[in-house]
Amino acid sequence: MAILEVDDLRKEYGGFVAVEGSSFDIERGEVFGVVGPNGAGKTTTLKMLAGLIEPTDGTAVVAGHTPGEPAMQRRLGFLPEESPLYEEMTAIDYLEFFADLYDVPRDVARERIHDSLDRLDLEHRERRIGNMSKGMQRKVAIARALVNDPDVLIFDEPASGLDPLTTNYIIEFTEELSDEGKTIVFSAHNLFHVESICDRLIIMNDGRIVARGTLEEIRDAHGGTEYHVYATTDGSDGLENGDSPIEVSRENGQFRHVVGDMTAVDAVRERVEAAGGRVTDIQTKTPSLEEIFLEVASEPAEAEA
Repeated sequence: MAILEVDDLRKEYGGFVAVEGSSFDIERGEVFGVVGPNGAGKTTTLKMLAGLIEPTDGTAVVAGHTPGEPAMQRRLGFLPEESPLYEEMTAIDYLEFFADLYDVPRDVARERIHDSLDRLDLEHRERRIGNMSKGMQRKVAIARALVNDPDVLIFDEPASGLDPLTTNYIIEFTEELSDEGKTIVFSAHNLFHVESICDRLIIMNDGRIVARGTLEEIRDAHGGTEYHVYATTDGSDGLENGDSPIEVSRENGQFRHVVGDMTAVDAVRERVEAAGGRVTDIQTKTPSLEEIFLEVASEPAEAEA
């Protein structure tokens, strides 16, 4: 069952359309990726979902409520890309302050705060936030998004600018939250993180959704998996049009046959052996999310792929 529903969401600033006709659903407990180049409309979309800006048109329903409603805010945790903190406060005082804003009982808040900071491996909790490193401050910001025990979390670039060790803590923590049933909307420029953590995703460009689905579904829509069959002879002769190789080339003294499915792989193998040759290697080539992203982002943003 969808916990977040977006229907034809649109945001216009004057004559500039930042988001155009976005529609998608997010299931409970899902990690849902929102990716795209700078200016694609990602952050605008996330801020509309969080109730921070009003859409020009369209609707969004988050945990049964319209963004901005007090009841929705209590079920949502939002981590913006830039998250200014009260630098004169200690981490504990800061988090308890926000827990009070959500009317979380003091004893419940204290346990929840320390549990989050333990899992994020944040020490020196009585240190002033202004004296903390960027990674420590980011962990405090994540803990702030959790003080109200939300059902839905929106993470906009949660590991931006952080060192690999801190980034790993945050990615692992995000996976733990998903395992516990939290629904997470996750946006990041590091597509390896998106590929490793997200169940489904959308790719945005020029304010529009240009691709959507699981990674496998998006791969299938943009080239899919290729099989590179290396052989001592050319195995393309006599193939039917339906299973002919995509291409045949010479590489390191061998013939490389690039085909799109296992039926074509078997056909090449049979013809190579019939010609007195042999297949020396078969390699599977699957495009990464980064490769797909570069392809999609370089195209005009029109209809969805």
